[in-house]
Amino acid sequence: MWSVIWHRFKRSRLAVVALIYVAVIAIIAATASFVAPFDPTTTDLAHRLAPPSEHHRLGTDDLGRDVLSRMIHGARVSLVIGFSATIIALIVGSFLGAIAGYYGGAADWIVSRLIEIVLCFPFLFLVLGIVALFRPSLATIMIALGLTSWTTEARYVRGEILRLRDLEFAQAARASGARDSRIIFRHLLPNALAPVLVSASFGVANAILVESALSFLGVGVPVPTPSWGGILSVAQQFIEYAWWLVVFPGFAIFTTVAAFNVIGDRFRDALDPRSD
Repeated sequence: MWSVIWHRFKRSRLAVVALIYVAVIAIIAATASFVAPFDPTTTDLAHRLAPPSEHHRLGTDDLGRDVLSRMIHGARVSLVIGFSATIIALIVGSFLGAIAGYYGGAADWIVSRLIEIVLCFPFLFLVLGIVALFRPSLATIMIALGLTSWTTEARYVRGEILRLRDLEFAQAARASGARDSRIIFRHLLPNALAPVLVSASFGVANAILVESALSFLGVGVPVPTPSWGGILSVAQQFIEYAWWLVVFPGFAIFTTVAAFNVIGDRFRDALDPRSD
């Protein structure tokens, strides 16, 4: 099945380019300590707000820190938060959705009401509230994003489990004496994850965007840890004569989020048999 999905996926050159772009960003983020030309936290007030040059390829910020180095290390922060928050959302959403879909009744009612309660609050304000309540840190942001974005995965899994639980393979497993936990996690859940993985791609993009927004608002990644949103937050004070502080991190956020969205769109089409 996955070979067929990959065959459909790679028909789109834009999606392949987006996948390559994400892979390159991931490699750069993983090797940030080696590829960054300077320490991202080292200040040099003698060269503050220097425009892009041969020495500082993307210029410097208000404290003389190299923007390219901060961008490279910021990519690591963005990807770690994006993927970690998405994994937390996948685990929580898949578990609750599977329980609700398989057992129905009271379990389904409780999970459905819990989903509705979470959806009642605007996503960004809910994350802001959690981060403000606890000390802002990478772990706090990852957990806050993961625990507020699981509802989509839960609804997808619940719907798939409702469809799969009465099919022949599930009935055969039940007739053979398999426990409910084995039926859910060994037989049903693996067959229900395809649409959830599509949602996960969009979830990574959304997590990166929200993390950038939190850092821009000053309640995200604590200083001096570099992040794309943090560079933009500094840029608002010098936007009239330090254009590089706006253009480069803004372009990085835009292209990365767009790449994940393109991958998710194409993956969704590849899962649809009618796309042939």
